[in-house]
Amino acid sequence: MSERSPFIAAARPAALPEASAEVGRDQDESSLVEQFAALRQQLSTAVLGQAGLIDRLLIALLADGHLLVEGAPGLAKTTAVKELAAGLEGDFHRIQFTPDLLPADLTGTEVYRPHDGTFRFDRGPVFHNLLLADEVNRAPAKVQSALLEAMGERQVTVGRETYPLPRLFLVMATQNPIEQEGTYPLPEAQLDRFLMHVRVDYPDLDTERAILRLNRAEARREPIDPARTLLRQASVFAARQAILDIYMAPEVEDYLVHLVMATRRPAAYSPDLGGWLRFGASPRATIALDRCARALAWLNGRRYVSPEEIQALAPDVLRHRVLLSYEKEAEGQSADDFVEVLLARVAAP
Repeated sequence: MSERSPFIAAARPAALPEASAEVGRDQDESSLVEQFAALRQQLSTAVLGQAGLIDRLLIALLADGHLLVEGAPGLAKTTAVKELAAGLEGDFHRIQFTPDLLPADLTGTEVYRPHDGTFRFDRGPVFHNLLLADEVNRAPAKVQSALLEAMGERQVTVGRETYPLPRLFLVMATQNPIEQEGTYPLPEAQLDRFLMHVRVDYPDLDTERAILRLNRAEARREPIDPARTLLRQASVFAARQAILDIYMAPEVEDYLVHLVMATRRPAAYSPDLGGWLRFGASPRATIALDRCARALAWLNGRRYVSPEEIQALAPDVLRHRVLLSYEKEAEGQSADDFVEVLLARVAAP
């Protein structure tokens, strides 16, 4: 025994680093989940009655995508993204889109320096980490095209120079569904760049009462220190890597792919789906639904993706990526109606 004990003692440390590294990873990920849970709670306390919007904001942050939010005025769309910026390490800028806006107002412009005869590029608001594009459909097409490059390529081209945007870059664009006069509908190419198209509605009676009381309390409360930070950018990037490890069973993955494929060949999946669409969703929809479902599972503390996550997020991922047929539009149907039928007809595992 005495001769063998040195080998036994020497063998033990060989297994320890792997085990301790695994424990370390679990602890790190648990800490990340707790940080996002704290941020989620902070947002829920400040923005009442919009739990869906809050979750979609966090999902977009985790999935490295952009949000298009549609809702009537006064539903806390601006407040939600401002609260996210207050709880996140990074800078925030809000830009009001108007018909007279120019691309340079968004991207920045080159300024001539007479003392040395050179040009200097002055960066525009798009170079912030969080950008709120308020009423994005009120700006003309050339401004929307400038935003399209920033969202899709994460860069801005001015003249012959190309400037990279911050690594952490999220656009939340809003549009008002009530007033359509003087607006420029977003082209399909730009709509496809949005990870999700989220619709927000009015709060219920109890939430409305809570909002009223919160507003009174806010009027008496001392201003919040703007330097507070709940979540560092390094944690966001680490969480983005963590959601890639969320398990998706082959059957669930097939279900996700079939949902998108059914938007392109609806009649092949069910006679009820035939005649609904002119164009289906692009492969970006498949990628977006995969990333969003993983992010939602991770936020909920699960290590795997279930069909429920996919079904919960399918309307937000698909509604802006499908074009209804003229017949269905004439009948007063919407993309949400199609997605509802789609989920009912494509069998879940």
